[in-house]
Amino acid sequence: MTLSQALQVQPPESSWSSLLEGEHLFGGYTKRSVVQDVNLTVHPGEWLTIVGGNGSGKSTLLRLLSRILKPQRGVVRLDGKAIQRRSPQEIARSLAVLPQQSRIPMGLTVRQLVGLGRAPHQRWWQWEYSEADQAQIHQALAQTQLLPFADRPVAQLSGGERQRAFLALALAQKPKILILDEPTTFLDIHYQLELLDLLKQLNRQQNLTIVTVLHELNLATRYSDRLAMIKDGKLFALGTPAAVITPENLRFGFGVEAVTMPTPVGLQVCVLGPASV
Repeated sequence: MTLSQALQVQPPESSWSSLLEGEHLFGGYTKRSVVQDVNLTVHPGEWLTIVGGNGSGKSTLLRLLSRILKPQRGVVRLDGKAIQRRSPQEIARSLAVLPQQSRIPMGLTVRQLVGLGRAPHQRWWQWEYSEADQAQIHQALAQTQLLPFADRPVAQLSGGERQRAFLALALAQKPKILILDEPTTFLDIHYQLELLDLLKQLNRQQNLTIVTVLHELNLATRYSDRLAMIKDGKLFALGTPAAVITPENLRFGFGVEAVTMPTPVGLQVCVLGPASV
């Protein structure tokens, strides 16, 4: 199956309203485009996960959508407006990003770290938190079960607690959309499920739109509403987990022979071995 054939069988995007949209995106870190001519729409209230093999361009696409990386060609729109034409402060009021690895700030407590998320909502001369700021910080700590750790230095937290602290920072921004690049990296399976369960709760209860890159396909199918599968920087499958995670797509996109099966927690993948060339 060629990439052009795969693209031809994908259903068109729904006519739902878009919150975040990439149109004919090309981008990379040198003159060579890692991401090539990708069109992708993120709908309000959904959880969309980008999947693909190593080096396929997953994280690059995420950086293009979040304005961390400037497109070589194409445009990213947030709420219908080109993201490059908006100020960083304006973007941060609508969009929060949790990178794969977050730098641990020396000396900051959890409460102080989470308070940094209120910066987009403050005037440049504002030195103290307003009542609204304090309420949002408290809510973010409560949502991530970190109130008991609020005055503890971030450096003293466990891996799972630290990831929740940075998530609380993002939630303190009160974003419409949350973008996370492999948020379960370096976490054991208990903390992976704990973090993703929390994200799903926020997604459902607060209509928080979520875009993730996830390496583990069984977690991607379990938590996501839609999957976008890419190979060699090109989008070739987009839809529900059942529509995207097929033996044919897994063979083409990941080079493996696999079977899929429905389970109480969603579609799951059983890899049988490398695909024959």
